[in-house]
Amino acid sequence: MSEEKPKVNQVVMIGAGPAALTAAVYTTREDIQTLLFEKGVIGGLAAITDWVDNYPGFAKGIAGLELAEALRLQAERFGAQIELGEVMGLKCEGDHIKLDTTSGDILAETVLIATGSDYKKINVPGEKEFYARGVHYCATCDGAFYRDKRLVVVGGGNSAVQEAIFLTRFATKIDLLVRSKMRASDVLQKELEKHKDKITVHLGTTTDEIVGEDGKVTKVVGTDTATGKKVEFATDGVFIFVGLMPNTQFLKDSQVELDEVGLIKTNTSLETTMPGVFAAGDVRSGATMQIASAVGEGATAALMIRKHIEDKHQTHEMHSVPATY
Repeated sequence: MSEEKPKVNQVVMIGAGPAALTAAVYTTREDIQTLLFEKGVIGGLAAITDWVDNYPGFAKGIAGLELAEALRLQAERFGAQIELGEVMGLKCEGDHIKLDTTSGDILAETVLIATGSDYKKINVPGEKEFYARGVHYCATCDGAFYRDKRLVVVGGGNSAVQEAIFLTRFATKIDLLVRSKMRASDVLQKELEKHKDKITVHLGTTTDEIVGEDGKVTKVVGTDTATGKKVEFATDGVFIFVGLMPNTQFLKDSQVELDEVGLIKTNTSLETTMPGVFAAGDVRSGATMQIASAVGEGATAALMIRKHIEDKHQTHEMHSVPATY
Protein backbone atom coordinates (compact mmCIF):
# COMPACT_ATOMS: atom_id res chain seq x y z
CA MET A 1 0.00 0.00 0.00
CA SER A 2 1.30 3.45 -0.87
CA GLU A 3 1.68 5.96 1.96
CA GLU A 4 -0.92 8.71 2.06
CA LYS A 5 0.58 12.05 1.06
CA PRO A 6 0.53 14.68 3.80
CA LYS A 7 -1.94 17.52 3.31
CA VAL A 8 -0.42 20.71 1.89
CA ASN A 9 -2.24 23.96 2.68
CA GLN A 10 -2.23 26.49 -0.14
CA VAL A 11 -1.56 29.36 2.27
CA VAL A 12 -1.02 29.50 6.02
CA MET A 13 -1.22 32.92 7.64
CA ILE A 14 0.56 33.47 10.94
CA GLY A 15 -1.47 35.98 12.92
CA ALA A 16 -5.09 37.08 12.56
CA GLY A 17 -4.93 40.86 12.78
CA PRO A 18 -6.19 43.34 10.15
CA ALA A 19 -3.43 42.49 7.61
CA ALA A 20 -4.02 38.72 7.71
CA LEU A 21 -7.81 38.94 7.89
CA THR A 22 -7.86 41.24 4.84
CA ALA A 23 -5.47 38.94 2.97
CA ALA A 24 -7.74 36.02 3.86
CA VAL A 25 -10.77 37.80 2.35
CA TYR A 26 -8.86 38.11 -0.92
CA THR A 27 -7.36 34.61 -1.01
CA THR A 28 -10.56 32.79 -0.05
CA ARG A 29 -12.59 34.69 -2.66
CA GLU A 30 -10.11 33.32 -5.19
CA ASP A 31 -10.80 29.79 -3.85
CA ILE A 32 -7.33 29.59 -2.30
CA GLN A 33 -7.61 27.35 0.77
CA THR A 34 -6.56 29.55 3.70
CA LEU A 35 -5.64 28.69 7.30
CA LEU A 36 -4.84 31.34 9.92
CA PHE A 37 -3.02 30.73 13.20
CA GLU A 38 -3.52 33.22 16.03
CA LYS A 39 -1.93 32.80 19.46
CA GLY A 40 -3.55 35.83 21.07
CA VAL A 41 -6.61 37.91 20.20
CA ILE A 42 -8.29 37.67 16.78
CA GLY A 43 -7.99 41.18 15.39
CA GLY A 44 -4.60 41.81 16.99
CA LEU A 45 -3.90 45.15 18.63
CA ALA A 46 -6.83 46.65 16.71
CA ALA A 47 -9.18 44.48 18.78
CA ILE A 48 -7.91 45.97 22.05
CA THR A 49 -7.81 49.57 20.80
CA ASP A 50 -10.68 51.47 22.38
CA TRP A 51 -11.61 53.69 19.45
CA VAL A 52 -10.31 53.92 15.86
CA ASP A 53 -10.85 57.43 14.49
CA ASN A 54 -8.72 57.35 11.34
CA TYR A 55 -9.95 54.25 9.49
CA PRO A 56 -11.45 55.28 6.12
CA GLY A 57 -15.20 54.98 5.69
CA PHE A 58 -16.18 55.49 9.33
CA ALA A 59 -16.93 59.20 9.63
CA LYS A 60 -17.74 58.95 13.33
CA GLY A 61 -15.01 56.40 14.12
CA ILE A 62 -15.46 52.77 15.16
CA ALA A 63 -14.64 50.71 18.24
CA GLY A 64 -11.51 48.63 17.64
CA LEU A 65 -13.23 45.45 18.80
CA GLU A 66 -16.15 46.07 16.42
CA LEU A 67 -13.81 46.60 13.45
CA ALA A 68 -11.82 43.46 14.29
CA GLU A 69 -15.00 41.38 14.62
CA ALA A 70 -16.30 42.64 11.26
CA LEU A 71 -13.01 41.69 9.58
CA ARG A 72 -13.14 38.20 11.16
CA LEU A 73 -16.74 37.57 10.09
CA GLN A 74 -15.98 38.71 6.53
CA ALA A 75 -12.94 36.41 6.22
CA GLU A 76 -14.89 33.46 7.65
CA ARG A 77 -17.85 34.14 5.34
CA PHE A 78 -15.60 33.41 2.35
CA GLY A 79 -14.19 30.25 3.94
CA ALA A 80 -11.10 31.27 5.92
CA GLN A 81 -10.31 28.84 8.73
CA ILE A 82 -9.00 30.46 11.92
CA GLU A 83 -7.26 28.28 14.48
CA LEU A 84 -6.10 29.39 17.93
CA GLY A 85 -2.53 28.20 18.25
CA GLU A 86 1.09 29.21 17.91
CA VAL A 87 3.71 28.83 15.20
CA MET A 88 7.14 28.22 16.75
CA GLY A 89 9.21 28.10 13.57
CA LEU A 90 9.27 27.45 9.84
CA LYS A 91 11.69 26.01 7.30
CA CYS A 92 11.82 24.93 3.68
CA GLU A 93 11.06 21.28 3.06
CA GLY A 94 11.44 20.39 -0.59
CA ASP A 95 8.91 22.40 -2.56
CA HIS A 96 6.94 23.35 0.54
CA ILE A 97 7.25 25.29 3.78
CA LYS A 98 7.05 23.30 7.00
CA LEU A 99 5.58 25.08 10.02
CA ASP A 100 6.19 23.89 13.56
CA THR A 101 2.90 24.60 15.37
CA THR A 102 1.10 23.72 18.59
CA SER A 103 -1.12 21.52 16.37
CA GLY A 104 1.90 19.65 15.03
CA ASP A 105 3.85 20.07 11.80
CA ILE A 106 1.92 21.69 8.95
CA LEU A 107 2.92 21.96 5.28
CA ALA A 108 2.12 24.98 3.12
CA GLU A 109 2.69 26.15 -0.43
CA THR A 110 2.91 29.75 0.77
CA VAL A 111 3.00 31.55 4.11
CA LEU A 112 1.99 35.06 5.14
CA ILE A 113 3.59 36.36 8.33
CA ALA A 114 1.33 39.02 9.86
CA THR A 115 2.14 38.62 13.54
CA GLY A 116 2.18 42.35 14.22
CA SER A 117 3.83 43.84 17.27
CA ASP A 118 3.51 43.63 21.03
CA TYR A 119 3.84 46.22 23.78
CA LYS A 120 7.40 47.12 24.80
CA LYS A 121 8.39 46.71 28.42
CA ILE A 122 10.43 49.26 30.39
CA ASN A 123 12.21 46.53 32.41
CA VAL A 124 12.21 48.18 35.82
CA PRO A 125 11.87 46.51 39.23
CA GLY A 126 8.23 45.69 39.96
CA GLU A 127 7.06 45.68 36.32
CA LYS A 128 7.11 41.91 35.93
CA GLU A 129 6.14 41.19 39.53
CA PHE A 130 2.96 43.28 39.35
CA TYR A 131 1.98 42.44 35.76
CA ALA A 132 -1.85 42.24 35.59
CA ARG A 133 -1.98 43.05 39.31
CA GLY A 134 -1.41 46.78 38.95
CA VAL A 135 0.81 46.97 35.84
CA HIS A 136 -0.98 47.01 32.48
CA TYR A 137 -0.40 47.69 28.77
CA CYS A 138 -4.01 48.00 27.57
CA ALA A 139 -6.30 50.74 28.88
CA THR A 140 -9.32 49.31 27.07
CA CYS A 141 -8.80 45.92 28.69
CA ASP A 142 -8.07 47.00 32.25
CA GLY A 143 -9.03 50.67 32.70
CA ALA A 144 -12.44 49.89 34.21
CA PHE A 145 -10.74 48.25 37.22
CA TYR A 146 -9.59 51.72 38.30
CA ARG A 147 -12.86 53.58 38.68
CA ASP A 148 -12.35 56.46 41.15
CA LYS A 149 -8.68 55.48 41.59
CA ARG A 150 -5.34 57.18 40.97
CA LEU A 151 -3.11 56.08 38.06
CA VAL A 152 0.33 56.58 36.56
CA VAL A 153 0.71 56.43 32.76
CA VAL A 154 4.23 56.02 31.36
CA GLY A 155 5.09 57.35 27.88
CA GLY A 156 5.02 60.49 25.76
CA GLY A 157 3.93 59.26 22.32
CA ASN A 158 0.52 59.14 20.65
CA SER A 159 -0.57 55.89 22.30
CA ALA A 160 0.35 57.10 25.82
CA VAL A 161 -1.64 60.31 25.39
CA GLN A 162 -4.62 58.53 23.77
CA GLU A 163 -4.74 55.93 26.53
CA ALA A 164 -4.30 58.52 29.30
CA ILE A 165 -7.28 60.46 27.90
CA PHE A 166 -9.30 57.23 27.72
CA LEU A 167 -8.44 56.43 31.36
CA THR A 168 -10.00 59.72 32.51
CA ARG A 169 -13.34 57.90 32.09
CA PHE A 170 -12.45 55.92 35.21
CA ALA A 171 -9.58 57.44 37.20
CA THR A 172 -9.89 60.56 39.32
CA LYS A 173 -6.20 61.53 38.96
CA ILE A 174 -3.55 60.55 36.37
CA ASP A 175 0.17 61.35 36.46
CA LEU A 176 1.68 61.11 32.95
CA LEU A 177 5.41 60.42 33.22
CA VAL A 178 7.36 61.45 30.11
CA ARG A 179 11.04 60.45 30.15
CA SER A 180 12.22 63.35 27.97
CA LYS A 181 9.87 65.45 25.87
CA MET A 182 6.38 64.91 24.49
CA ARG A 183 6.35 63.11 21.11
CA ALA A 184 2.60 62.95 20.63
CA SER A 185 1.02 64.80 17.69
CA ASP A 186 -0.07 68.43 18.11
CA VAL A 187 -3.71 67.39 17.76
CA LEU A 188 -3.41 64.97 20.67
CA GLN A 189 -1.46 67.43 22.80
CA LYS A 190 -4.26 69.97 22.35
CA GLU A 191 -6.77 67.28 23.32
CA LEU A 192 -4.64 66.48 26.38
CA GLU A 193 -4.92 70.14 27.47
CA LYS A 194 -8.67 69.68 27.81
CA HIS A 195 -8.10 67.06 30.51
CA LYS A 196 -5.64 68.93 32.74
CA ASP A 197 -8.17 68.78 35.57
CA LYS A 198 -7.39 65.04 35.77
CA ILE A 199 -4.05 64.56 33.95
CA THR A 200 -0.80 66.11 35.21
CA VAL A 201 2.10 65.87 32.76
CA HIS A 202 5.61 65.39 34.21
CA LEU A 203 8.22 66.03 31.50
CA GLY A 204 11.79 64.82 32.02
CA THR A 205 10.69 62.21 34.54
CA THR A 206 11.97 58.65 34.39
CA THR A 207 10.20 55.57 35.76
CA ASP A 208 12.73 53.74 37.94
CA GLU A 209 10.67 51.37 40.07
CA ILE A 210 7.11 50.20 40.62
CA VAL A 211 6.52 49.60 44.32
CA GLY A 212 3.76 47.71 46.04
CA GLU A 213 2.74 45.84 49.15
CA ASP A 214 0.34 42.99 49.87
CA GLY A 215 0.26 42.22 46.15
CA LYS A 216 -0.92 45.70 45.14
CA VAL A 217 0.87 48.63 43.50
CA THR A 218 1.16 51.62 45.81
CA LYS A 219 3.60 54.02 44.13
CA VAL A 220 6.02 54.70 41.29
CA VAL A 221 9.52 55.96 42.00
CA GLY A 222 11.21 58.06 39.32
CA THR A 223 13.89 60.68 38.78
CA ASP A 224 13.45 64.32 37.81
CA THR A 225 16.16 64.52 35.13
CA ALA A 226 16.47 68.33 35.48
CA THR A 227 17.37 68.19 39.19
CA GLY A 228 18.54 64.59 39.52
CA LYS A 229 16.23 64.17 42.52
CA LYS A 230 14.05 61.17 43.19
CA VAL A 231 10.29 61.71 42.87
CA GLU A 232 7.40 59.52 44.00
CA PHE A 233 3.85 59.19 42.73
CA ALA A 234 1.21 57.46 44.83
CA THR A 235 -0.91 55.26 42.57
CA ASP A 236 -3.27 52.31 42.43
CA GLY A 237 -2.05 51.17 39.04
CA VAL A 238 0.45 51.78 36.22
CA PHE A 239 -0.26 51.77 32.47
CA ILE A 240 2.82 51.57 30.24
CA PHE A 241 2.80 52.79 26.62
CA VAL A 242 6.36 53.14 25.30
CA GLY A 243 6.06 51.65 21.84
CA LEU A 244 5.84 48.30 20.14
CA MET A 245 8.15 45.34 19.59
CA PRO A 246 7.76 43.09 16.52
CA ASN A 247 6.56 39.52 17.13
CA THR A 248 9.38 37.84 15.21
CA GLN A 249 11.17 35.82 17.90
CA PHE A 250 9.96 32.56 16.29
CA LEU A 251 11.92 33.41 13.12
CA LYS A 252 15.38 33.48 14.71
CA ASP A 253 16.44 30.12 13.17
CA SER A 254 14.67 30.60 9.84
CA GLN A 255 15.80 31.92 6.45
CA VAL A 256 13.64 35.04 6.94
CA GLU A 257 15.90 38.07 7.22
CA LEU A 258 15.13 40.73 9.84
CA ASP A 259 16.28 44.34 10.13
CA GLU A 260 18.16 45.80 13.11
CA VAL A 261 15.02 46.15 15.25
CA GLY A 262 13.62 42.71 14.37
CA LEU A 263 11.15 43.69 11.64
CA ILE A 264 10.90 41.48 8.53
CA LYS A 265 12.65 42.61 5.36
CA THR A 266 10.60 42.23 2.17
CA ASN A 267 10.91 43.11 -1.51
CA THR A 268 8.38 45.17 -3.49
CA SER A 269 6.13 42.10 -3.76
CA LEU A 270 6.13 41.79 0.07
CA GLU A 271 8.06 38.50 -0.26
CA THR A 272 10.70 37.78 2.37
CA THR A 273 14.17 36.30 1.83
CA MET A 274 12.55 32.87 2.23
CA PRO A 275 10.86 31.84 -1.06
CA GLY A 276 7.09 31.59 -0.79
CA VAL A 277 7.00 33.43 2.55
CA PHE A 278 5.43 36.90 2.56
CA ALA A 279 4.97 39.54 5.29
CA ALA A 280 2.44 42.33 5.81
CA GLY A 281 1.38 44.81 8.48
CA ASP A 282 3.17 46.04 11.59
CA VAL A 283 5.70 43.18 11.53
CA ARG A 284 7.18 44.30 8.19
CA SER A 285 10.20 46.62 7.94
CA GLY A 286 8.98 49.96 6.59
CA ALA A 287 5.42 49.52 7.89
CA THR A 288 3.66 52.68 9.08
CA MET A 289 1.96 50.98 12.06
CA GLN A 290 -1.54 52.02 10.98
CA ILE A 291 -4.60 49.77 10.61
CA ALA A 292 -5.42 51.26 7.19
CA SER A 293 -1.95 50.53 5.81
CA ALA A 294 -1.94 47.01 7.33
CA VAL A 295 -5.21 46.29 5.52
CA GLY A 296 -3.73 47.60 2.26
CA GLU A 297 -0.63 45.46 2.66
CA GLY A 298 -2.81 42.44 3.41
CA ALA A 299 -4.64 42.90 0.10
CA THR A 300 -1.34 43.34 -1.78
CA ALA A 301 0.20 40.27 -0.12
CA ALA A 302 -2.85 38.17 -1.09
CA LEU A 303 -2.49 39.14 -4.75
CA MET A 304 1.23 38.36 -4.66
CA ILE A 305 0.53 34.99 -3.00
CA ARG A 306 -2.00 34.13 -5.72
CA LYS A 307 0.57 34.98 -8.41
CA HIS A 308 3.24 32.91 -6.63
CA ILE A 309 0.93 29.87 -6.47
CA GLU A 310 -0.09 30.25 -10.12
CA ASP A 311 3.53 30.61 -11.29
CA LYS A 312 4.56 27.58 -9.24
CA HIS A 313 1.80 25.41 -10.67
CA GLN A 314 2.58 26.49 -14.23
CA THR A 315 6.24 25.58 -13.73
CA HIS A 316 5.26 22.14 -12.38
CA GLU A 317 2.93 21.53 -15.33
CA MET A 318 5.69 22.44 -17.79
CA HIS A 319 8.10 20.05 -16.09
CA SER A 320 5.53 17.24 -15.99
CA VAL A 321 4.90 17.35 -19.76
CA PRO A 322 7.16 14.75 -21.42
CA ALA A 323 9.58 16.14 -23.97
CA THR A 324 8.91 15.20 -27.61
CA TYR A 325 11.65 14.66 -30.16
